[in-house]
Amino acid sequence: MADRIKYRKLTHYKYQLMERYVHETGWSLDAAVAAPGRWVTMSRRGRLTLKKGYAWDGPSGFMRGSLVHDACYQLLREKLLPQRKRKDADVLLWLICLDDGMSRTRADYVYHAVRVFGGGSARPPRKKKSEIIQAP
Repeated sequence: MADRIKYRKLTHYKYQLMERYVHETGWSLDAAVAAPGRWVTMSRRGRLTLKKGYAWDGPSGFMRGSLVHDACYQLLREKLLPQRKRKDADVLLWLICLDDGMSRTRADYVYHAVRVFGGGSARPPRKKKSEIIQAP
């Protein structure tokens, strides 16, 4: 039986966790990491913990997979996980989708979509060049 998540729909982000969620990724890190506000943390042994109230914009149809995947990508964007973990995050999404009953064909499609189009969402944002404005 797949793990369950409890969430609600929102306006800005699509969904919000209504209770804490923990997922064992099976990853090994050099050090534990925590996103600002500690909404997302990951232990050295790969335990991903999402606080109650965490919001994400995942698609409907594979909620638990999108929750875990979005949280991992957030840690990648914030340079708390190395970029080489992106493929691991995509594989984890695929595994959770299968575990939650998605067909192999659809899970493969989801996996290939994030492999091809997800790179920009995992990279840290580029710093905008500061603009000097001179008033008369």
